[in-house]
Amino acid sequence: MARTVLVTGGAGGIGRAIAAAFLAVQDTVVLADIDKAEEAAADLGVRGVAVDITDEKSIIRALDEIGPVDVLVNNAGLLGIHGRLLDLPGTDLHALLRTNVLGTFLMTQHVAHRMVQRGTRGAIVNLSSIGGRQPTPGMGGYESSKAAVDAITRWAAVELAEHGIRVNSVAPGPVLTPVLAAGLPEGSPARKAWLDRIPLRRLASVDTVAAAVVFLAGADHITGTSLPVDGGQLLT
Repeated sequence: MARTVLVTGGAGGIGRAIAAAFLAVQDTVVLADIDKAEEAAADLGVRGVAVDITDEKSIIRALDEIGPVDVLVNNAGLLGIHGRLLDLPGTDLHALLRTNVLGTFLMTQHVAHRMVQRGTRGAIVNLSSIGGRQPTPGMGGYESSKAAVDAITRWAAVELAEHGIRVNSVAPGPVLTPVLAAGLPEGSPARKAWLDRIPLRRLASVDTVAAAVVFLAGADHITGTSLPVDGGQLLT
């Protein structure tokens, strides 16, 4: 039976790939984003809804509009704020934590409340990062936020298990989105530096990440895990 899948951050490259992967298995998909959700949704032929994941009123309005959700994918997040420990402004760290941690928590909390009220044995999949376990200089703020996402995943998994709701996360390494490709051109020293850290010697595609999300959304006896999609980078 088709599930209703809500994908936050759906206007971005990974979000669109996740939506397309769920469509491919005949699920009903709703894209949510703070901006351009309806445009991205129209491209895929699905519903789009505007939502600010850090604003509870915005979340409630969006969920009221969407209706019952069977699978939540917490994909929305900030990545492009970097800085070394001695240089990163506190306001930048706050922005990362507000979106990546608070936003993930609020979406999980509100969707889970509704799942429990309806008796839905649903699934939640969070987008984490192997950076939460393997530091890269200059990326510690982002990586700290994603370590917290993994902690929220385990917290939610153990407390929601009694309701039959499973919670997992996908933890990619570098993902070859258009933004990353522009910043790490083919053949550049920066691209080579990343590839040298990855045993499989390639960056993850958005489709590879999406496949892992779809897998965890349907893996009936897996909860509380963080699945690396990193080409073996955590081995190094």
